Amino acid sequence: MSATTKPVRKRASATKPATLPAPRVAATRDPERTSAAILAASAKEFAEKGYGGARINAIAARAGSNKRMLYHYFGGKDALYLAVLEGTYMQIRLAETKLHLAERDPEDGIRELVLFTWRYYLDHPEFLSLLHTENLHRAKFLKRSARIFELNSPLVVQTGDLLRRGAESGVFRKDIDPVKVYISIAALGFFYLSNRWTLSTIFRRDLMTKDETDGWAAHIVSMVLASLR
Repeated sequence: MSATTKPVRKRASATKPATLPAPRVAATRDPERTSAAILAASAKEFAEKGYGGARINAIAARAGSNKRMLYHYFGGKDALYLAVLEGTYMQIRLAETKLHLAERDPEDGIRELVLFTWRYYLDHPEFLSLLHTENLHRAKFLKRSARIFELNSPLVVQTGDLLRRGAESGVFRKDIDPVKVYISIAALGFFYLSNRWTLSTIFRRDLMTKDETDGWAAHIVSMVLASLR
C-alpha cells in the first residue's frame, strides 16, 4: 500500500428494524344485527314512501349498509317488503301477549284489548301506513306469506276464549264471531287515525288532542262492550 493511498473505509450499514405491517382489525360480522338494521330502515322507507316510492339505495343508506348486503340477506325488494310486513304483524302480536288475556275476566280482557289496540295505533303510525300501502296493492305481497295466518291466529283464539267465557258467565251474548269483534276494534281505531285530517277539518275540531284521543278510547270500549251484551 502506498503512502498516498488512503484505506477505503466501509460505511457501517445502519440496520433499520423491519417495518411490520399494521395489524388488521378483523371485521366482525353480526348477521342478526345487520338484517335487523336493514329491516328497521326498510320499515321506515316503505312507511314513508310506499312500496313504489321506496328505493333500495335509500334503505341501504338508512341502515348504514350497502345494496350487496341487502340482496344477500333478503334477495330483493319484494322479499324485503314482505319481511317488513310479516315483522310488522309479529311485533303487534308479540306485544298483545303481554296483556295475558287468558288470565283476565271477559269484560276486562276485551277492554284491555281495545285500549291496547288504540294505543298501539297511536304510538306506531308506521303500522297504519304499511297496512294502507298493502291494501292499495290488494294484499298482493301478503298473500305470498306462509306465516301470516299463524302469526294472527293466536289473537283469534284468545279473543274467542274471552267471548266464550263471557257467554258462559252471562255477561256476553252467545255465538259471537271473534274475527268480527277484532275487525270492529281495529276499524274504529284505523278509520279515526287514517282520516283525522279530513275529519278535523270538516268538523273544525282537532281530533288529535289528548282529550280527544282519550275520549275516543273510552268511546270504542263502550261501543264494543255494548255490542257484546
